[in-house]
Amino acid sequence: MTDSTSKFHPVLAVSNIKNHISITLEMENIQYATWAELFKIHARSHRVIDHIIPPETGKGKVPTTDVEKELWSTLDATVLQWIYATISNDLLHTILEPDSTAMDTWNRLRDIFQDNKNSRAVTLEQEFSHTNMEDFPNASAYCQRLKILSDQLKNVGAPVSNNRLVLQMVAGLTEAYKGMGTLLRQSNPLPPFYQARSMLILEEVGLAKQVATGLTAAMVARESDDHSSSEYTLPNHTPSGGKQAPNRNNGGRSRGRGSGSKGSGSRGGGGRTVGSSNGGRGSWQRQPSQQQQ
Repeated sequence: MTDSTSKFHPVLAVSNIKNHISITLEMENIQYATWAELFKIHARSHRVIDHIIPPETGKGKVPTTDVEKELWSTLDATVLQWIYATISNDLLHTILEPDSTAMDTWNRLRDIFQDNKNSRAVTLEQEFSHTNMEDFPNASAYCQRLKILSDQLKNVGAPVSNNRLVLQMVAGLTEAYKGMGTLLRQSNPLPPFYQARSMLILEEVGLAKQVATGLTAAMVARESDDHSSSEYTLPNHTPSGGKQAPNRNNGGRSRGRGSGSKGSGSRGGGGRTVGSSNGGRGSWQRQPSQQQQ
């Protein structure tokens, strides 16, 4: 029996049970073993464990006075509220009955999740044996699912040993973790499951870093190739000054200046020659002398 001499019981100081028990017990997502363990720890720490689990013979104290009976009734109602607040609505409507005690409600929940143990064990065993890492987003989620299934098997009377749990984890690994699987299989003895889980998660982090490094190197190499290609591309050139020299030939006459110099010709042969080179003005012509005229 809870100590009734205390003026203020620690149970009354709990304002929100979900701050202490974060799991919501549901029919579909079976986590009864975890939920029950957390609830028992919380009840024991607040000295109300005997409201859900009967004390050993001779150790329990039956309330006799009106004050003790009133305190017992208050504490039992509080524990009952804790149960209702940490289960789903479907379960609440299933187990809710008028004038129920916390222990009656606790036992009904236990019967719901622990009845037909053999049938549940077969179903859980099949799921446990066919759990593969490729069906999960990461190594942590994969290992967590294996642990939950092993706890549920233990809850229905089919416990899973540490060796089998580790070997099942290794059997469901993907090809990328082949090296880690070989290392774990060759360990003698096999490491505890939590240690194997930690090794697998560290391996996942290392693989992720390798992939990120490879992608970065590929991007740098591609940018370098693009830069080199742009350097060897020859641009189109135009003549000096940016404009092509126009053709000024008009009717066969040329007035352009070439590289030749302006000449005065030569005197001889009774005539006079005036002109310049092909690059000068006009063309060479022979003028008749005055005597010939």
